[in-house]
Amino acid sequence: MTVKDPLLLDQQLCFSLYSASLAMTQLYKPLLESMGLTFPQYLIMLVLWEHDGLTLKELSNRLRQDSGALTPVVKRLEAAGLVTRRRSTEDERNLSIELTPAGRGLRDQANGVNGRVREVCALGDAGLDDLRETLIMLRSRLDEEGATRS
Repeated sequence: MTVKDPLLLDQQLCFSLYSASLAMTQLYKPLLESMGLTFPQYLIMLVLWEHDGLTLKELSNRLRQDSGALTPVVKRLEAAGLVTRRRSTEDERNLSIELTPAGRGLRDQANGVNGRVREVCALGDAGLDDLRETLIMLRSRLDEEGATRS
């Protein structure tokens, strides 16, 4: 049995995750262009299709991103006529982000995107489910580690 050098780039988990993430984003790019969306816009739309009318803070928590990074993306979605931003009736300091009819209408096209991604990954439904569960577990453990260091 050959001992592998643990410092080789291809032996690094971080590089495997990083390069797979880049490849996945590149796979989505042309699929989303046909919908008029960028990858960050698509992620926001996915959340809103699941829970319409979230505040920016709720959206940023769900996507695990800083709200400051999401604001320009939401503004571009609003300019494209896919979402509106409204003052919350409960707290006027908060803006509620809501899908427009055009934004809701894109959901059907997204099913085609998801199907194509599953096809290209060629892991089968069970393989993709296992991979997703493993990544969720990894993220959870990393979150726990980060919380203990804070």
